Amino acid sequence: MTNKVQSDLYLANQPVQQKQTGTSSLGKDDFLKILITQLQNQDPTSPMEDKEFISQMAQFSTLEQMTNMSTSMEKFLQVVQSESPILKGSELIGKTVSWVDETNKESEAVVKATSVKDGKLTFMLDDESHTTLTLDDILSVTR
Repeated sequence: MTNKVQSDLYLANQPVQQKQTGTSSLGKDDFLKILITQLQNQDPTSPMEDKEFISQMAQFSTLEQMTNMSTSMEKFLQVVQSESPILKGSELIGKTVSWVDETNKESEAVVKATSVKDGKLTFMLDDESHTTLTLDDILSVTR
């Protein structure tokens, strides 16, 4: 009688678990913790030199400014992306737009006003019939 080890019990066939510790990037809090730990554990007979300390503080200050700037940019982008459609549409006031009218003829007129109706941006034109268009109706925009 022979004893065989099943192949699924081989170490090579076992899934390898990756060890993960925290995130892969350091933030300003992590940098400050490292600096404090370094200061607490320095040799009292040979303290950190002023130049090194000032350099590390400058790096921390730079990191903090970059983090603040990144946060400000994210807020700015959120504001720009959620900008009111009426403000976006107002960029076309005074510009000439072309569209295909009900007779399948391409027409042109100047945008005189914009409004939002039922959540849709509309443009009032300065033509004889006071045409109202949506953004989907406009074929081109010129000065």
